[in-house]
Amino acid sequence: MNTKTKLVMNFKNEFDKKVTLSIEDPRDNLNKEEIVSCMNLIVDKDIFTPNGISLVKALDAKVITTDTTDYNLA
Repeated sequence: MNTKTKLVMNFKNEFDKKVTLSIEDPRDNLNKEEIVSCMNLIVDKDIFTPNGISLVKALDAKVITTDTTDYNLA
């Protein structure tokens, strides 16, 4: 079984559109305060500007874990 984890962060841009940023394999002990702090830093410092459009508000975040089982049928 192959397990993958990613942190998915959702923001609102200056045109009121939802923008999603994902980080593969986040640290296991990542906590809510760290995520909120990071997302606020991204907004406050205008670190990412997808398509030249600023992110203006952190909306929500989630950690997604996916388990994949491969079956060799040959």
